[in-house]
Amino acid sequence: MSEHHYISSSVLDLEEIHSIITGKRKLALSDEARINIEKARKYLDDKIKENKTPVYGINTGFGSLCNVKISTENLTQLQENLVMSHACGTGEMISKPIIRLMLLLKIQSLSYGHSGVSMDTVNRLVEFYNYDILPVIYSQGSLGASGDLAPLAHMSLPLIGKGEVYYEEKIIPSEEILKKFGWEPVKLQSKEGLALLNGTQFMSAHGIYALLESYKLSYWADAIGALSIDAFDCNTDPFDELVHMVRPHRGQIKTAGRIRQFLEGSEIAKQHKDNVQDPYSFRCIPQVHGATRDTISFVYKCFKTEINSVTDNPNIFVDADKIISGGNFHGQPLALTLDYLAIAMAELGNISERRVYQLVSGLRGPAFLVDAPGLNSGFMIPQYTAASIVSQNKQLATPASVDSIVSSNGQEDHVSMGANSATKMIKVLENVSTVLAIELFNASQALSYRGPHKTSPFLQDVIKEFRKEVPLVKEDVVMAPFIQKSKEFINNYAIKSEHIFN
Repeated sequence: MSEHHYISSSVLDLEEIHSIITGKRKLALSDEARINIEKARKYLDDKIKENKTPVYGINTGFGSLCNVKISTENLTQLQENLVMSHACGTGEMISKPIIRLMLLLKIQSLSYGHSGVSMDTVNRLVEFYNYDILPVIYSQGSLGASGDLAPLAHMSLPLIGKGEVYYEEKIIPSEEILKKFGWEPVKLQSKEGLALLNGTQFMSAHGIYALLESYKLSYWADAIGALSIDAFDCNTDPFDELVHMVRPHRGQIKTAGRIRQFLEGSEIAKQHKDNVQDPYSFRCIPQVHGATRDTISFVYKCFKTEINSVTDNPNIFVDADKIISGGNFHGQPLALTLDYLAIAMAELGNISERRVYQLVSGLRGPAFLVDAPGLNSGFMIPQYTAASIVSQNKQLATPASVDSIVSSNGQEDHVSMGANSATKMIKVLENVSTVLAIELFNASQALSYRGPHKTSPFLQDVIKEFRKEVPLVKEDVVMAPFIQKSKEFINNYAIKSEHIFN
C-alpha cells in the first residue's frame, strides 16, 4: 500500500503533486477537512429549513434562470438535472493524468468547507481517485467562466450513475462500476451539483500538468542546448557568471549556471576556438531559456494560488453566517498565464530549431551531418520537420484569452476562454518535446565529428544512454523511428525532482 496524501488546508504545491503522482499515493481526508465539510453542510441544511427566500444555486435555477425558485422536494432533482444537462462536452477525450489531477484538485477545493457538499460526495470522489476510476471527460465545451461547466459535468456524471469511466484500461458505463464496487449512486443534495460543476479544475489540471512538463522540458532544453554547444564547437565565454550578474534576471543566471554545470570537464569546451562569436541560438541560451524559466515561475505562482483556493459559487461562510454569490469560478488569471506559458514554451522550440539548422549547415562539420553528402541526405529533413512544428506552435501561441463570447442570455457576458488556452497548451508542449528530441538526435550525431576530444562526463553519460536507443547514422535510413525513440528517451529518462524544480 502506497503512502497516503492527506487532503487538508495546508498548501498543496507542485513538488507535492509530483510526489503524489510519481509515488502513486492514495488520497485520504484529514480530520480537519472532514470537520470543514460537515460543518458547512450542516449550516446549509439548517439555513434551508429556517429560510425560504431564494438563494442562488441552492433553491433557484442557474445562470439566467437564477430568479426561478425551486421547491424543497425538488432540490435533488434540480442538482441531478444540472449535472446531466451540462454534460455537453465534445472533441477529444482528455488524458488520464489530467483526469486524475482534476479529481485531486476538486477534492482539495471542496475540503475547505466553503462549498456545502456532503461527506458522501467527497468520499466517492476520493474512492474514484484511489481505485483509479476515471470519468471520461472531453476537451471542448468550457468557456473558462462559471467554472469549467461541461468538463466538470462529465467528471460528476459517474457519481450519479451516468456517463462513462476508464477502469483497468477499458471504457465502461458508470453504472457497471457502481455495481462492481457495491456502491449506490450519490443522491446529490442542495447545491452539490453546482459545487461540483462550478470551479476551475479543468483549466487548473491542464495548467499543473503543463507546469510539470514545462519544468522538465526546460531542464532538457538546457541539457540538449549544452550538448549542441559542444557539438557546434562553441565558445563558452558567454556563459561566464560575470556576464549574467550585470543583467541579473533570475532565470538567466540559473540557466547560465546550468550550462556551466552540464559542460563541466568538457575537453571540447576547453579547446582553442577559431570563431570569435557564435550564433545567437547558442550564445543567447541563458537569455532566451532564462526568460522562459522566469515565465514558468510566474505561471506557477498563479496556479499555486488557484489550486489552494475555493472556486465554486456561491461560497458559504459559516462563521460569518453568510452565503455569498460571487465569481471565483472566472478563469481569467489562468487564461492569461496559460497563454503566456504557451508563448514562452514555444520559444524553447523556436530557438532549438535554429540550433538544429546551424548543426546541419556544414559550417562546422559535414553538411547534413553525414559522410558522403549528396549520395546521402543525412539529417536534412529532420530540420524540415522541426521547422514545420515550430511554425505550428507559433499559431498555437496566439492567445485564446483575448476572446470572449456572451452566454446564458447575457448573464454570463464575459468569459475567459481559458479552457481553450489550456488544451492548446498541451499541444504546444507536445510539439516542443518533439523539436527538442530532433535537436538531441542531431546534436548527438554532430558531436561524433568533434573527436578525439570529448564532451563533459555528464553529457557523455546522457549520450551513452541515448545510444542504447538511437544509433549513429552512417548512411541514409528511415529517420522517423529514430525521432520517435529520441522523444521517448526524453520522456522516460529519469531526472531527480530537485534538478527539475531547482
